[in-house]
Amino acid sequence: MVWWWKHTNPYPFIAHHFSLSLSQKITKAKVAPKMQLLCRSLLPTAMSALPSAQARRTVCVWPGMRQICLRKNLMYGFMQLFSFPFKTLRGVSRSLGVSRLCSISNMSSSLQIELVPCLQDNYAYLLHDLDTGTVGVVDPSESLPIVDALSRNNRNLNYILNTHHHYDHTGGNVDLKSRYGAKVIGSNIDRERIPGIDISLNDGDTWMFAGHEVHVIATPGHTKGHISFYFPASGAIFTGDTLFSLSCGKLFEGTPEQMHLSLEKLMLLPEDTNIYCGHEYTLSNSKFALSIEPGNEELESYAANVANLRKKNLPTIPTTLKREKLCNPFLRTSSEEIRCALNIPANASDAEALGVIRQAKDNF
Repeated sequence: MVWWWKHTNPYPFIAHHFSLSLSQKITKAKVAPKMQLLCRSLLPTAMSALPSAQARRTVCVWPGMRQICLRKNLMYGFMQLFSFPFKTLRGVSRSLGVSRLCSISNMSSSLQIELVPCLQDNYAYLLHDLDTGTVGVVDPSESLPIVDALSRNNRNLNYILNTHHHYDHTGGNVDLKSRYGAKVIGSNIDRERIPGIDISLNDGDTWMFAGHEVHVIATPGHTKGHISFYFPASGAIFTGDTLFSLSCGKLFEGTPEQMHLSLEKLMLLPEDTNIYCGHEYTLSNSKFALSIEPGNEELESYAANVANLRKKNLPTIPTTLKREKLCNPFLRTSSEEIRCALNIPANASDAEALGVIRQAKDNF
């Protein structure tokens, strides 16, 4: 046996065994036939990602035998390739019968973003750095869904990021901080209103989440201390209640001018930026948007897609900045059709137009 291990290449055997094991799991899993075929079709590609004898890193296989090596990143990528379809399917199946959906919504570079529904229509977001294991959560309105999500993956919580002080974005702070010893991060303007705050940040600050730069952007309007967290390397921004898909936040503490300026800041980001907002409002937002700009074909198409997703109880988030520029009426204040529908004078400023649109949305 030892001679065989020393004088033969074990990788084909391991790959074949691993392939058979995965194929059997695919068959046993309650997965539609088409999905089974898709997963099996990916097996050869995944097997080819296994390392050659020249690309080895020490991993102990069993006592008394020679160690074999697999390149860490390739092997991890292989496992992720097959874990994601099952995670997604599991999330979909749960969403069809259960009101709580928890799914991987994005993975860019080494930052994994997991969407966690809370309360009636809130979203919190778990951030997991794959390289260091660092975990954060954005806007935990309640603690139990976060605790459940962390427990499923046996993870700790290091940071709590709050976009603003409202209870439906900070309600889980104290309990989560007590359970995990996590640091609470928020706006310096709101340091007296955010429960358990440890780190206060200002507009223009750069904070590090593991190895990821986080740019702090002041986005007042909904509240005076509202901030957004932008991860440029991952192309993701957490906008809280400033920018929703097809809408913006209500002006509780700010003015139309402040909200317009905040949205203008966000519009300067790359168009492929993924937007993670605080609520699942997209379906109702689409109905209002269509009522004031029915001739927008991009909006009509997006609204149909949104309706289809919500029928299946699936999230519409993240959206992209490019899509919002084409469809969101609060980013389209110069649209002649919108101004005509709401009797906004041609000489009115974009901020004034936003105020009229916001009032119409409040009364819709």
